[in-house]
Amino acid sequence: MQKKIDALGERRVRIIADHREEASGVIEELRGLGVDLEVCQLKVGDFILSDRVGVERKSVDDFLQSIVDKRLMPQAQMLRETFERPVLIIEGKGLYNRRAIHPNAISGTLAALAVDVGIPIIPTVDEKETALILVAIARREQISEKREVAVRGEPKKFSLPECQRFIVEGLPGVSAVLAKRLLEHFGTVERVMCASEQELQQVDGIGREKAREIRRVLTAIYSSPPQTP
Repeated sequence: MQKKIDALGERRVRIIADHREEASGVIEELRGLGVDLEVCQLKVGDFILSDRVGVERKSVDDFLQSIVDKRLMPQAQMLRETFERPVLIIEGKGLYNRRAIHPNAISGTLAALAVDVGIPIIPTVDEKETALILVAIARREQISEKREVAVRGEPKKFSLPECQRFIVEGLPGVSAVLAKRLLEHFGTVERVMCASEQELQQVDGIGREKAREIRRVLTAIYSSPPQTP
């Protein structure tokens, strides 16, 4: 039987959810569990549970379709680059018999996600079970491990380290995890901003393309967009 978190005498956990999840039913389930919920537009993932855990939720149908149209692996790689601890939830039944996809292709994809990309996969039956899993992970991260949710969810009353991470997170393709890595590697915000492409690539998670885009944004001459009449 579901019980609200505060009814169990626990501190309410906080979850950031992508606005597109409103239609899934998971949001309603999370609210029913007493979660402190923030719904906004997320660039990567569907739920943020701490400063290191991001979750992509896919229904069985969406998961299978994403195999067919070849968008699954790019999405998985982006999730892996953005979050230190990414998680994929596959929600629903009939994974191996809902579409005319050979079981070996499905098994191979699951194996590649877990072994090659390094993303754990959690199957759930429905929205209710998905919500319970999200709360369990959030509780472990925020209460047991005492970790915070992503910095950009708290725009007010920044401490100095939070402010430093917030500034670095504004760089293209830089998540909360990468911002922390960059600051730990270079020591100051100024040194991050002055680092060359080669120096940026010394940080885990910063590839050649990402380093090039960061330098392009930092060095390009600003041009005001034309005013609309």
